[in-house]
Amino acid sequence: MNTTPWTVGGHPLQSRLLLGTARYPSLQVLSDAVAACGTQVLTVGLRRLQPELGGGNAFWQRVRDLGCHVLPNTAGCHSAQEAVTLAEMAREIFGTAWIKLEVVGDDYTLQPDPFGTVEAATLLVKSGFHVFAYTTDDLVVARRLQDAGVAAIMPWAAPIGTGRGPLNPYALETLRARMPDAVLVVDAGLGRPSHAASVMEMGFDAVLLNTAVAEAGDPVRMARAFADATHAGRLAFEATPMATRQTAQASTPTVGQPFWHTT
Repeated sequence: MNTTPWTVGGHPLQSRLLLGTARYPSLQVLSDAVAACGTQVLTVGLRRLQPELGGGNAFWQRVRDLGCHVLPNTAGCHSAQEAVTLAEMAREIFGTAWIKLEVVGDDYTLQPDPFGTVEAATLLVKSGFHVFAYTTDDLVVARRLQDAGVAAIMPWAAPIGTGRGPLNPYALETLRARMPDAVLVVDAGLGRPSHAASVMEMGFDAVLLNTAVAEAGDPVRMARAFADATHAGRLAFEATPMATRQTAQASTPTVGQPFWHTT
């Protein structure tokens, strides 16, 4: 059974798993992982086009051959202007108005700079970009990004690359509840398929991950596992889970049944 398709950046999508393209053992493993999970969106950084970093024309050609939507990112930028400049370069190189906006605020945690992110998002939207804004789970910042007109708000579950899963489920649940009409994609910090399932059950539109698949012992099988978990989580959300209760309630009717009490 399929989940309801969704739309982001002007494109309808069936898959709710977005995948990064870095850190894979080889281009073949990346290709096999993409095929295994059925993702329709791949994130790519400009630095991956540099041959000395394992990129170049071979990498770009392989990504194009996979037939997915390309989502360039501004990873490594530390200011709004730097991110805007890199986004303009990415639009020229990749031929897409999609951009994953990342403005680093702290080099140790790689926590996004909320001020720089909102500033850059505002400028990029005015320049015709469909902005996928990477941010923390702060509700106020997310609202500012929504006001700026971004295509998707992408809160982290935990610091990027940690694999620790949702550290603040309450904050993520609050984002979804208070922003019912926004496209929300959990990005960064997911380490296991169960993490993806849990945030999808909250009602998030999709998840984006890279390290959890690329650095797994078997990236291809892990990609499939994340795809299954993402699908299951979304299907559960659409099915409307039962309400939780404070007391036990028997599933078998007890009316008219005899009971014996011993002391």
